[in-house]
Amino acid sequence: SLYVSEYFSQSAQKLSFYSWYGNAKLFHFHVPEDTVLLRWLLQASRGKGPECTDMEITVHFRYGAPPVINPLGTRFPANATIRPSYNISITLSSAVQNTTFVNITTPAAGDWFIAAHLPEAAGRIEVKGFSTPCPYIFQADMFVLRLTDMPVLEPGVAMPQTIVSSAKPLHVKVFVPKHAAGMRFELRSCVTSEQKACAVRVVLGSITLPQSFQRIVTCTGSVNCGLALDSPPWEKWLQIMVESLGTANASVSVEMLASFTACRPGSTSSFLNFSSLSQSQTGPRPGSAGAAGSSTLSTGEASHNASNQRSFCVQNQPIVREDLDVVSVRYRLLNGPSVPVNSLSPTLLLLNLNTGMDSGGSLVVNLLLNKTSVSLANATVVACVSAASPVLSLNATQNCSTAFFQGYPLSVRASSSEAVLIVLYPQTDVWFLSLQLICPKGQGECNAAEAKVTVFAYLTPCFNDCGPYGQCSLLRRHGYLYAGCSCKAGWGGWSCTDDTKAQSVGAQNLATLLLTLSNLMFLPAIAVAVYRYYLVEASVYTYTMFFSTFYHACDQPGVAVMCIMDYDTLQYCDFLGSVVSIWVTILCMSRVKKILKYILFVLGTLLIAMSLQLDRRGVWNMMGPCLFALVIMIAAWVYHGVKRRHCYPSSWKRWVFYLLPGITLAFIAISVYAFMETNENYYYTHSIWHVLVACSVAFLLPPRDKHKKPWAWSKKLTCRYQICQNDREELYAVT
Repeated sequence: SLYVSEYFSQSAQKLSFYSWYGNAKLFHFHVPEDTVLLRWLLQASRGKGPECTDMEITVHFRYGAPPVINPLGTRFPANATIRPSYNISITLSSAVQNTTFVNITTPAAGDWFIAAHLPEAAGRIEVKGFSTPCPYIFQADMFVLRLTDMPVLEPGVAMPQTIVSSAKPLHVKVFVPKHAAGMRFELRSCVTSEQKACAVRVVLGSITLPQSFQRIVTCTGSVNCGLALDSPPWEKWLQIMVESLGTANASVSVEMLASFTACRPGSTSSFLNFSSLSQSQTGPRPGSAGAAGSSTLSTGEASHNASNQRSFCVQNQPIVREDLDVVSVRYRLLNGPSVPVNSLSPTLLLLNLNTGMDSGGSLVVNLLLNKTSVSLANATVVACVSAASPVLSLNATQNCSTAFFQGYPLSVRASSSEAVLIVLYPQTDVWFLSLQLICPKGQGECNAAEAKVTVFAYLTPCFNDCGPYGQCSLLRRHGYLYAGCSCKAGWGGWSCTDDTKAQSVGAQNLATLLLTLSNLMFLPAIAVAVYRYYLVEASVYTYTMFFSTFYHACDQPGVAVMCIMDYDTLQYCDFLGSVVSIWVTILCMSRVKKILKYILFVLGTLLIAMSLQLDRRGVWNMMGPCLFALVIMIAAWVYHGVKRRHCYPSSWKRWVFYLLPGITLAFIAISVYAFMETNENYYYTHSIWHVLVACSVAFLLPPRDKHKKPWAWSKKLTCRYQICQNDREELYAVT
C-alpha cells in the first residue's frame, strides 16, 4: 500500500473571552477521501507581559458543521436538538506556549470544524488605550495520512485479501448506491499463516465527532461472520478496516463480500413534476388545454400510485430547494404543502444541504396534521429527520436511526397536531424527512387510512431572528459564513430565549431614563455659559446634550428604544460633542484672545472630527485634545502670572469655590468612566459620568470679562413703547 501525507494550515487567531458565539474563533478544514489517519496540531501561546495570567483554552471539534457549544450553561430554544460537542482543554500556566496533538483514525471525509475560546468574559467595559489586554494566540494545523490505492470492494463479488501483520490493518472501501435499503458484509475463509485460530476485528464506517457510530464486529475461528446495516449512507464510499488480533508477525488471509438490498421508490412522474413547477410559478391559464391535460394526468397518476403502493418501499414527494439569501433556504413541495401519509410505506422528502455553505444556520421542520384527514382517532404520524440516508422502517421499530446516524424523531396525532424540530448547525449532507402512519393496535387497521400532513421546512441564519432581545450576526471565517445571536438586556441562550438573568421592562425603562435624563445636567452649564456671554460654548453644550440624550435613547438593549436617526450617526455626534465640549471648556479657561480662541475652536473641532472617523473608541481621541488644551491653558496662565507678577487666577475664592471642585469632579468622572463601568452597572455609572462632567463644566467656566455688563433685559429694550408708537404712525401715514 502507498501512503501519502498531506499538511494543511490556517493563520493563527487571537482568542477572546466568551460571551456569545462570535467570540469563538473558528477553523475550517476539509479532510480528503481515503484518509486513514488525521492528526491535529494545536498550538496555543500568550504574551509575556505582567497582565498575562494562567489561562485555560477550550477547543471544540465537530464533523460536518461548526460545533454547537454552551460554555455559559444557558438554555436552548424549545424543540432544538442538543448534542454536546467533543472538546478538550489546553492550559497555559508557567509555559508561554503549549502544543497538543489530537489523533483520529479513519476519519470521515469532508468538512471538519474547530472552535476555540477563552473562559467567560468578566463583563468589564475597558476603554481602548487605558489597559493593555494580554494576547492569547491559537493556531490549528492538520496532518492527514491518505491511502492512494485503497482496494475497492465490488458488491456481490468476493475479494480475497491478506493482512500482513497486526501493526498494518487492511483498508478497503465499498460504494453504497442510492436507494440501498440495507447492506450485509461477510468475512469468510479466514486463515492464518501459523495455522492457528483466526482472530480479526472488522470496523465499518468512519469516525465523526462529537458522536461516532462505527460498527465493530470481532471474528474468531474459521466460522464465517458478518454484519448487517440498515439504511447505509447513500452515494458515499464506506470505509472498512480489518485488523488482525493475533501475533505480530503472523499474516491473515480473508475473503470479503458485500451485498446490498435495493429499495424501490415510488413517486410521481417527471412530467408531472415539471408541470407542477410551472403552474406554481406562473399559474395555469383558465380553460387552457395544458391545464386540462395536467389535471387528467394527475388523476391517472394518483390512481396508478395507489394500485402499486404495496410494491414500493418508500413514496418520494417532489420538492424544490429555493435559495433566498446567505444561509437562507426554503423548501417548496410541488404538489402543495400537504403530503399524504399512509401505513404501507414511508413518505420521503429530500432536503438538500450539501452545498458546503448551509451548515452555518438552523434547519427548521414544522409538521401540522390535518385532523379531518385522519379516519382513526388513535393513529399517529411518526416522522424522522436524518442525514445521509432515510429511515425506511418506521412501521416496524419506530426507531429514528440509520446505519451511522441517530436521527431526530417527530410525531403528530389528533390530540397534538403540531410538531417543530430545530437542527442547530446541520451538518453538510443530504437530509431526509420520513413520515409514516402508525396505529396502536397494529398496521392492519391502518391499511385503508391516510393522513394529510402540512410540511414547512426551511434553513434560516438564526431561529426566530434571535427574538426581540437579540441580534442575528453573520460571521465569516475566510470564505465560510455562519450566523450567531448576540443577546441584550440580560437575555441569553443560543437564540436569546433564556430569561434567567433578563432585565424586567421596568428596569429597562429605568436604565433609559437615567441615561437620557442625566444629560439634562448640562442645563446649568448652558445657563452659566449664556449668563457669562460664552455663547459659542453654550451652543456646543446644547449640541452635546441633545445628541447624547437621543444616542442613549437609541442605544438601549431592550424594548425602551427610540431612534430619531441612524444609530451610527447618533453615536458619532455624541462622541464628537463630548470631546469638543472638553476642548472648548479648557480653551475658554485659558483666557486667550478671542480671535485666537475661535481659531483654535474651529481647528480643534475639525481635527477631532477627523480622528473620531479614524478610531471612534480610541482613548487618545479624548486625551489628545485634553492634553493639548491643558498645555495651552497652562502656558496662558503662566504668561498672565508673569505679566501681573502674581499667581493667576489671583482670587483664592476662585480656586476654592470653583476650580478645585470642578477639577475634583472631572477626575472622579474620568475614574468612573475608565475603571468602574461594567455591562451590569453601565446604566447608572455612565449616568454618573454625565452628571459629573456637566457639573464640572459649570464650575470650571471662567467669569465674564470685566468690561461686559450682566444681562439686563429692561435696558436692552428701553424703547419698546416708542417703537410701537412709531409703527402705528407709519401705518397711519401709509394708509
